[in-house]
Amino acid sequence: MSHTLESYRTWAAEALHAEPFYSVVVPTYNEERRIVPTVGAIAAHLCSLGRPWELIIVDDGSTDETVDVVRRLGLVNARVLAGRSNRGKGSAVRRGMLAARGQVILFADADQSTPIEQLSALETVLDKGFDVVIGSRAAAGAHVDNKSLQRRVVTAGLRLFVHSTLRLPIADTQCGFKVFTPRAVDELFTRQRIDGFAFDLEVLYLARKRGLRVVEVPVAWFDAPGSKVAHLRVAPRFVRDVGRIVLNQMVGRYHQPVTTRTRPVESAPPRRMAQRRSMRNTKGRVEQAVRSGDVSGRSGPVHRQRN
Repeated sequence: MSHTLESYRTWAAEALHAEPFYSVVVPTYNEERRIVPTVGAIAAHLCSLGRPWELIIVDDGSTDETVDVVRRLGLVNARVLAGRSNRGKGSAVRRGMLAARGQVILFADADQSTPIEQLSALETVLDKGFDVVIGSRAAAGAHVDNKSLQRRVVTAGLRLFVHSTLRLPIADTQCGFKVFTPRAVDELFTRQRIDGFAFDLEVLYLARKRGLRVVEVPVAWFDAPGSKVAHLRVAPRFVRDVGRIVLNQMVGRYHQPVTTRTRPVESAPPRRMAQRRSMRNTKGRVEQAVRSGDVSGRSGPVHRQRN
């Protein structure tokens, strides 16, 4: 049995004896079809690192079986924070980050457009004294595949707008792969107010205003099929939210936290016999992903970390 597979089986079945070193926060909305390979990808990599870790799946009011699929995995060190309604990605990420207990806290999109194995590159930079490390598709050395022309045009326009209004010296604010220290989580996500697509921008704006050290690290990124973001529809909301950020700053709304860190513990519903059989089948798919070293968790090619 490989060391990674043995570590995975222990992680899946036994509660951690110490606080987690890593927390991986994954927001979801109607991800029943790809959440299992995504969990397998994350587990395969994190279990190979030799440190305790926790997985936090934060559901934003899915109308499909996402929550049930994750619960049926029966993973002891994975928590599901289920939302009652669809409030927005920013709301889901905030709930997950404030519930995280790790020293290295990663927020990663469910589509794994940035492969989880690139966490190590961000952690290396975090260890140099930074508070927030951003996976960037715009930094020198980044590798971007399958990005549509429409998405490129919309992204370029919004980036120019952000730079001209907020004067934020960050090339890529929206990549769904960012690492935070616990201090940064306390400073930023307790003050975050935007629940929608522009929450990343608000968090990074707050980081600059509060004097935190932020840096971008180039990543490999693939535009995975099945994105929940319709960029032409989201763009006007993004512009509106930039205005909200400016207004919030002007009237002093960011001075004090609006929420606090929480550590909710999910209590799973009782399992019936059919649920148990389904759980074994679903859990077996995750173990198969770990056994085979599948770290993609999405459709399309896997881009390995370049040395």
